[in-house]
Amino acid sequence: MSRTTPPRPFDVAAVFPQLAPMARTATRLHPRPGSPSPHDSSVGGPLLWPAGEPWPYCEGPHEWDGFNVPLSPEDVRVQRHIRAMVASRPAGLPELSRYTPEERATDNRINDGRPWPEGPVAMLPVAQLYVRDVPLLRPPGQAEADLLQILWCPFDHPAHPRTALFWRSAATVTDVLATPPEPPAIQFPGYLPEPCLLAPEQVTEYPHFMELTKELQHRLRDWSSWQAAGAAVDSSYADAPEELYKKWLSISPGWKTGGWTRWGLTDPMPRTCPACGTAMDPLLTIAASEWNDGTANWAPVGDQDRAPLPPGTPPANYTAVDLARGYDLQLHTCPASPDHPHIELIQ
Repeated sequence: MSRTTPPRPFDVAAVFPQLAPMARTATRLHPRPGSPSPHDSSVGGPLLWPAGEPWPYCEGPHEWDGFNVPLSPEDVRVQRHIRAMVASRPAGLPELSRYTPEERATDNRINDGRPWPEGPVAMLPVAQLYVRDVPLLRPPGQAEADLLQILWCPFDHPAHPRTALFWRSAATVTDVLATPPEPPAIQFPGYLPEPCLLAPEQVTEYPHFMELTKELQHRLRDWSSWQAAGAAVDSSYADAPEELYKKWLSISPGWKTGGWTRWGLTDPMPRTCPACGTAMDPLLTIAASEWNDGTANWAPVGDQDRAPLPPGTPPANYTAVDLARGYDLQLHTCPASPDHPHIELIQ
């Protein structure tokens, strides 16, 4: 199913021409629960992984944090299924009474957790993106590569999962690995993405407010500067018009490729390649929510009433991914070479 972001109330670059050369195209991925195959672009789905290529493992360290009891991926899947069944039963009953005895026993067994793993840990699939679905997704110097695969270690390193990126040509994979290994345990249930299909959509973005020049920030704070947009400007923002830019007109929320970097946990900081010093580009945003109260105007048309959420997940979190208490993990890559290391940014 296609998804369409509601049109922005007006062209902000027409009101503030300094923004026009800063426009970038982002591809919103719109992941929604489904049953992807290795031949689909997906979040949390099976990868088109060559049977003869070793599966990636994380060497660690994987040190117990002293608090969390890890679960196996299968435990997480079973627990999500139980909670979905419980949620489907009459809401008027106390929650505990909506469990069958077998479900309660299984849930208690799962909550006992698994041993903290020792040694290398198999990485988990996070996303698989075909260039046919995301045409702007191209690695430098690899014209034949048309498939990007992202995996992560489901343990903190130190404050979020460690990621690994793989580019390949899909046509060269003739024998697909049927049963990839899984880690014996994961640190948090939110580190296991729910399988989702994608509905990519291109949108235009502008830089985060904190990345603009001081002069342009001053103009965006001046309500009189916005009057050129006429009636399309919501007068409720008159006291803080820059909030209109932040919430409606600059950066889209949710899972996406490209576009601009979202800030908020910290002020903007340089993103330079550790190998060559080149400024790095946003590659993929792994989001804990497709939108929230401040960005609900970016929700696709009709989507708030159309797509059911897995039980127990935050609003608009269709992938069940939960990172750093609701923040996003943004991956940046070097435009000079796909062999240079990428960087990870929590915001």
